Amino acid sequence: MKDGGVNYLKMDTVTFDRDNKEGMNEMLVKLLEPLNVPDALIEKLAEPIKQKGHAFTYYNEKTTDTNELAKRSKDADVVMIANNPYPTEVIDQSENLKLINVAFTGVDHVGIAGAKNQDILVCNAAGYANQAVAELTIGLVMDLYRHITQGNEDIRATKYSGAFQGKEIKGKTVGIIGTGKIGIEVARLFKAFGAKLVASNQASINPEAVDLGVEYMDLDDMMTQLDIVTLHVPSIPSTQGLISKEKLDLMKESAVLINCARGPIVDNDALADALNNGKIAGAGIDVFDMEPPIPDDYKLLHAKNAILTPHVGFLTDEAMELRAEVAFENTLAFLDGNPQNVMKR
Repeated sequence: MKDGGVNYLKMDTVTFDRDNKEGMNEMLVKLLEPLNVPDALIEKLAEPIKQKGHAFTYYNEKTTDTNELAKRSKDADVVMIANNPYPTEVIDQSENLKLINVAFTGVDHVGIAGAKNQDILVCNAAGYANQAVAELTIGLVMDLYRHITQGNEDIRATKYSGAFQGKEIKGKTVGIIGTGKIGIEVARLFKAFGAKLVASNQASINPEAVDLGVEYMDLDDMMTQLDIVTLHVPSIPSTQGLISKEKLDLMKESAVLINCARGPIVDNDALADALNNGKIAGAGIDVFDMEPPIPDDYKLLHAKNAILTPHVGFLTDEAMELRAEVAFENTLAFLDGNPQNVMKR
C-alpha cells in the first residue's frame, strides 16, 4: 500500500517483534530510496527476503533530509541506499543497524567513520555499470572527434557555418589510467575501433589487459604520447589531483581527456585553463568536484571544447536492473550469514 509517497511492500503483513524470543532471527530491511527500476521489479526481488520471514519496507521517493532519513532508518537492521548522502548523524541514530547496503560503486557519500565506530558493515554493488561507463567513455570521444553536439547546435542555428571536419579513433593511441573492470571494458571497445592501447603502471599490471594488447608505461612518459586519455581509477588519497597541471602540460595539443571516474582525480581548474589556452584539444567530463547542479562560477562550465554530462555514466536501463539485482543479492547474502561485497574498513 502507499502512504504519503511511501510504498510498504511487507510491513502491513509481517509482525516484527524484537521482544519475541522466537522472532530474534527476523530482521527489518528498508530500501530508503528508488533504484530507477519499476516497483514490480522491487517487489519481485524483495520476495525472497519476505519468504525467509524478514520484514521489508520500500520508500519510493528520494529524500536528502537528515531527519527524514533517520526516521526512515528507525529500527532497521539493514538499510539499502543508492547514491544519496547517508551521513554519520543518521547512522548514529540507527541503533539496530547492522548493514548499510549501497546500491552504487562508490561509498564516499556514506558516513563510513560512523559505521566503523558502530561495527556496521558497508557493502556496495561494484560492477553493475561497467559496460555503461565504458560506452559513455566512447560516446564522449566520438562527440569530441566528430563534433556531434556542436553540429547539432549549428544545424539548428539561423546561420549555418558549414560542416565540421573530424577525426577517427582507428590508429590513435589511447591511454587507460586504471585497468580494473571498467578500464578493461574500455580497452575492449577501443581495441574494436583499431586503437593502440597503453596504460599507466602506477598500480598492479592486469594480465587481462596484457592479453588485450595493452602496453604498460610510466605515467609521465605515457602522457606525452597519447591522443586520448581516459580515467578509470577510484577517488582515494593517492589519486586525488593525479591529473595535475603538470600532467596536463605533458599532453599533446591534439589530445583529449575523458573523465568518467571521479571529479577530484583531475585538477579541474587547471583543466579549464588548458582547454581555454589550447594546450589540449578537448575534454569529455561526466564527474566534477561536486554533484550536479554545478555552480555557475565553476570554471569547467565555461571552458572551450568541453563536453559535460551530469554524472550519468552509470545510468542506463540495463545497469539499473543489474544494480537492483546485485543490491538484493547483497541483502540476501547478509541475511543468510554470508555477507558479500563488503568494503574494507
